[in-house]
Amino acid sequence: MATRLPPPKRQKLYHGVPEPVPEPEKPSPNIVVQFVSEEDGTSLAPAVNIPANLTRENLEALLNKLTPKDDEPVPFSFHVNLPENKNAPAGAPTRIVIASSIEKDVLEHPSEEFTQEDVIVVHCAPQSVFRVRPATRCSSTLTGHSSPILCAAFSPTGNKLATGSGDMNVRLWDLNTETPSHVLSGHAGWVLCVEWEAMERKLASGGHDGRVRLWDPATGQALGDALKGHTKWIMSLAWEPIHINSTSPRLASSSKDGTVRVWDTATRRLEYSLGGHTASVNIVKWGGSGGPKGVLYTASSDRTVRVWDAEQGRPLMTLKDHAHWVTTLTLNTDFVLRTGPFDHTGKKPANEGEAQAAAKARFDNILKTTPELLISGSDDHTLFLWSLFPSSSPAADSDNRTTVTKPITRLTGHQKQISHVAFSPDGRWAASAAWDSSVRIWEGRTGKFVATLRGHVGAVYRVAWSADSRLLISASKDSTLKIWDLKTYKIKTDLPGHTDEVYCVDFVADKVVSGGRDKTVKM
Repeated sequence: MATRLPPPKRQKLYHGVPEPVPEPEKPSPNIVVQFVSEEDGTSLAPAVNIPANLTRENLEALLNKLTPKDDEPVPFSFHVNLPENKNAPAGAPTRIVIASSIEKDVLEHPSEEFTQEDVIVVHCAPQSVFRVRPATRCSSTLTGHSSPILCAAFSPTGNKLATGSGDMNVRLWDLNTETPSHVLSGHAGWVLCVEWEAMERKLASGGHDGRVRLWDPATGQALGDALKGHTKWIMSLAWEPIHINSTSPRLASSSKDGTVRVWDTATRRLEYSLGGHTASVNIVKWGGSGGPKGVLYTASSDRTVRVWDAEQGRPLMTLKDHAHWVTTLTLNTDFVLRTGPFDHTGKKPANEGEAQAAAKARFDNILKTTPELLISGSDDHTLFLWSLFPSSSPAADSDNRTTVTKPITRLTGHQKQISHVAFSPDGRWAASAAWDSSVRIWEGRTGKFVATLRGHVGAVYRVAWSADSRLLISASKDSTLKIWDLKTYKIKTDLPGHTDEVYCVDFVADKVVSGGRDKTVKM
């Protein structure tokens, strides 16, 4: 018997109407695009005529083809600046990030600033040469501290971790095995801050007992007795940069008693004490430019930021623009000063001279394009961006003044006190966290507002950047950590797990460490 053909398909009816004919794809217009560098505005390639619906990935590939520098394609981020609009409300975005295609993001932008006839100037920022894997899960929960963890810091190479806690101990952890290696006990009060020397030879801790202690991280032994002198507890510590002094860097400690003391760590003597603030000195930073030995930046509850010459300790400037306590400072060179001679290649310097040269090269590399910038954050809900020594950088040719005491700009937008501010490692961005549960991203060179990252439901205490400046992590009172993707300004991963407020977070290579009120360290 011959095979019978199947009956013809019944035509689908939509409420009694035959199926509509699929619409043809609407043609995409061609546009002229000029790629320029975000750093200095120089054009990267001649203007090209391309279809407007090219995806972001295709734009990246095209730009890599047009600028063949190295074999490996460099990832870029693209944005288009909106024209200055005087009537725009405060906090309105000043740029359009190209996330899918120029047609979707720019031509169809609600502001309707761009048409197909315009030459669209696309600003390109090369994302860094190496990539950090984002943390996605908690790989270990380390108990050991018997009260809340107040501070945590990775060593410059990222092989060791130090945490300080209210149980008066500092603990060292081995990161290869994620196990505890040493307990450093000696403080008679809470340990409020820990700071690694940039060569990883020493660790300093400051306590509620007003003492600064030095430790040998290899053996876990105390290096001599405590450094005494402060009459109240230690608020913050800062080591002298390696490129200035690689043999025995000095240590600066700031205290609630309103003074900053600079110690010689080899002889364990006090070099000098800086009095001048009339209230608690909340944070001290040791900058690498501005003098032969660098400068000390101190921020205090007397509403001022003071700048001191680190050689003799003489005051250079007093910045009185804040209207309330100044609680946090960040330098665009922080990351380089903190990691000293160690970079992402993982090479170890053979001796101190080599280390000093490597650290100097990394520091000068940042100063090539920008002077050392400072951002101060305060309880008056605002931040100021300062460039105090513009002549320290070859990029600032027009500005030959050696010191400037007026801020470049004021960063406003937070609704409550600022808890922490941090520059990204490449100095291009700054992130500020505040008690209004939000994190805001600013342009590091100009202080322009870029985006607000919302998602936390409690005050945000700390932020930390990944070494490639692509990811930002924030720690909050709501017991979570969130990793943010800076291409989309959305949450990339949520890291729950803590059972109470998270007080501290640090990000190194592809490890994140956090500690908080639940007494556990999580990685």
